[in-house]
Amino acid sequence: MLKVLGRVTSINVRKVLWTADELGVPYQVEVWGKPHRDPDAPEFRALNPNAQVPVLRDGDFVLWDSSAIVRYLIDKYGPGELVPRDVETRARAEQWFAWQATDLNTAWNPAVPALVRKLPGDYDPDEVAASVRRWTEKMCIFEARLAETQAHAAGQAFSFADISLGLSVHRWFGGDFARPELPQIAAYYERVKSRPAAVVHFAASTP
Repeated sequence: MLKVLGRVTSINVRKVLWTADELGVPYQVEVWGKPHRDPDAPEFRALNPNAQVPVLRDGDFVLWDSSAIVRYLIDKYGPGELVPRDVETRARAEQWFAWQATDLNTAWNPAVPALVRKLPGDYDPDEVAASVRRWTEKMCIFEARLAETQAHAAGQAFSFADISLGLSVHRWFGGDFARPELPQIAAYYERVKSRPAAVVHFAASTP
């Protein structure tokens, strides 16, 4: 059985677990990550020298980086319905999957630790406010995309890109800051979080 090392409060761990659930792949979670088990421990660094979760163990095979793990699960146990069959639609899924990991992910720091996760720290209010503005700009880009598709990131059908984006939208609505009205994103949020494989990863998790 697959083993996922991490904590379910991590957005990247949930990204992997949700993918496995969409594919119907059983797994076990081995809890790692502060405040539980410090991934800086030598036995964890032996698996991932970056000391970050998640790490996947599939028999003797060990893999880190959540995006790489998602692709591995799809390639080995899928693709199920997660990968569009049309080459152009698949390219769109890849585009938005990468956009979440780069443009969107970098925009929301330090707003996420300060206003969503509310981690202790000496945050510069100006930097936090600037992060909220960058994050909002990126969310407006996604709002425009959803206005085009009226459904999901790549098109009409749910794809692997919507796993990371759905969790990102969950984080957006979990923040303690003023948000503009984004009706397409609000409707998208309701669609993705109601999927049978998604419910557990939204219901009892920290944004």
